Amino acid sequence: MILAHLKEGVHRYGELRRRMPDVSEKMLTQRLRELERARLISRTVHDGVPAPVSYRLTDEGVSLAPVLQALYDWGTTHATRHAIPLDPIS
Repeated sequence: MILAHLKEGVHRYGELRRRMPDVSEKMLTQRLRELERARLISRTVHDGVPAPVSYRLTDEGVSLAPVLQALYDWGTTHATRHAIPLDPIS
């Protein structure tokens, strides 16, 4: 979900929290750190108090866009075929 949101562009931490209300703050932070260690996203700390932080896809992360789209398309087809209600990404 994080990569899908960042595929749309740069997001601050608070924006990601609002877009994924069912994900705990702890889990979001852990996943962001994992994605940063994997070099799929980059984290930028801006001036301010408290210091705002934003995230964006790296070139490596952007290269996953076709894969993410294929997974989304497959999931949509699978849900339709099996009458599974879709829960859109917020």
